[in-house]
Amino acid sequence: MSQPAANPKTRVLTGITTSGTPHLGNYVGAIRPAIDASRDASQQSYYFLADYHALIKSHDPALVQQSTLEVAATWLAFGLDTDSALFYRQSDVPEIPELTWYLTCMAAKGLMNRSHAYKAAVQENSEKGEDADFGVTMGLFSYPILMAADILIFNAQKVPVGRDQIQHVEMARDIAQRFNHHYGEHFTLPEAVVDDKVAVLQGLDGRKMSKSYGNTIPLFEDEKKLRKKINKIKTNLLEPGDPKDPDDSALFQIWQAFASAEQCAEMRTAFAGGIGWGEAKKQLFELVNSQLAEPRERYQALIANPAEIEAVLQRGAARARAEAAPLLAKLRHAVGIRPLS
Repeated sequence: MSQPAANPKTRVLTGITTSGTPHLGNYVGAIRPAIDASRDASQQSYYFLADYHALIKSHDPALVQQSTLEVAATWLAFGLDTDSALFYRQSDVPEIPELTWYLTCMAAKGLMNRSHAYKAAVQENSEKGEDADFGVTMGLFSYPILMAADILIFNAQKVPVGRDQIQHVEMARDIAQRFNHHYGEHFTLPEAVVDDKVAVLQGLDGRKMSKSYGNTIPLFEDEKKLRKKINKIKTNLLEPGDPKDPDDSALFQIWQAFASAEQCAEMRTAFAGGIGWGEAKKQLFELVNSQLAEPRERYQALIANPAEIEAVLQRGAARARAEAAPLLAKLRHAVGIRPLS
């Protein structure tokens, strides 16, 4: 089986969506745990900016470019060690789209029909009385194959995902097995890793923090805007002095994501003692701002110097291609794309 034999570490791959400005939910649910995991000496971590995937949802070139800049700057600002982890932009590794085509020629259409994203689009069209495939692009339909190529080009062994993404790792396994059966053992079968302890942050309205709900708190807005956003967190009508239930509070849930165990216990006591919502929001702002102040400064410096980010990504791409190219050469030979003499 084709694997980088010289590296005994577990290969762990994470795709980073490059659509929209990163918010507190992205940090708590994805960025912080991924950067913590990248410090595990037993792992070789791969982090890629999924700009090809971004094209499925966004046809605005300026937005795609700006989002890539902001997301890359965010990860670097929080201290991702790019000397240890591979940090690269998907579109800088041409072996990925080439492998995507090889896998496309092995993937069953019926498998793609079962993709959650495609089925959801068909269901929405059915409810609206539209043709089943109205508005469905081939990008949306077949993107699980691109995701499989992202994973298999590095023979990633572990792929951290949310529960809604498990299916895509299973599809990558299915396609890899089919390829291996037909052309010989070339791919490691990846495993989805779901961490149920990863926090899902509530937004301003108490629902999951999501750009689609318009309830996010951007990570790196200035202090004035951050305070204003936190002041918009939905609360009930209980007055100062009235005991409050922390387990029914978006404000407390966000506090938990940033506070120590001791600070959480103190805030629970404050809720029971009737802390006013204004004071609770003031304390939440101070807590969050204290943790974001230094990364915010680094982020702003990086945004002002995109050439520095580009240089980091190009170094990452060179390292990624050094691994991807030898495997792709073997795959070309395996499928019959060979010199004639």
